[in-house]
Amino acid sequence: MEITNSFAVKAPPDVVYAFLLDVNNVVGCVPGAELSEVVDPDTFKGKVRIKVGPVTVSYNGTARITSRDAATRTATLEADGKETTGSGSAQATTAMSVVADGDASTVTLTTDFTVVGRVAQFGRGIMEDVSRHLVGQAAECIQSKLEAPPAGTAPAPAAAANGTTATPTTASTPTPASTPSQPAALDAVALGRAVAKERLSRLKVNPQSIAIGLGALISFLLLRRWRRARRRRRAANG
Repeated sequence: MEITNSFAVKAPPDVVYAFLLDVNNVVGCVPGAELSEVVDPDTFKGKVRIKVGPVTVSYNGTARITSRDAATRTATLEADGKETTGSGSAQATTAMSVVADGDASTVTLTTDFTVVGRVAQFGRGIMEDVSRHLVGQAAECIQSKLEAPPAGTAPAPAAAANGTTATPTTASTPTPASTPSQPAALDAVALGRAVAKERLSRLKVNPQSIAIGLGALISFLLLRRWRRARRRRRAANG
């Protein structure tokens, strides 16, 4: 199954491309993802947990950047994983591209994946909604990091009442200790509607069959009414 998603970031394409190739940046922006080990600059291991309706699935897997081209700002990522509490598995190949769009950048992700196990029971429509929701949450995180003003930028000093410029005081901000990322379940808000849409799309109703059925029902009711009226006339005639 192949799914394509895209989103815009108000930042130079080279900056966006470099950000997306840093696994620490990506893992921090993907809901339910947790980095376990960096094997080398192109290979890393981790965990991911997703929730699809009543089904929550966790995978342990390995991802590899199999190709990258800074000139065209493209890269290919391959990943595979196995369920932590079941026999299911997942494999995916994602082609990423970053192109300039005026002063901003457009990121396109085309993923070809195969899923075996409990998640496989859901149709393409639901999988597309889950993918779109997941990429949307990641995009918001990426935008918040790349579109925010540079760290240390302070507002312009305000003029004091006597015409002099007030000098703002700078308080030292303690650097928080790094904490390991915790997996968070995917918040699939629209899955209920997607399930209903998927199941309704499987129903195939022929309008001609409906018309024939209604005609037969009306004929049956009229025939039964005529037979009752004839029995009443016979009883009245003795």
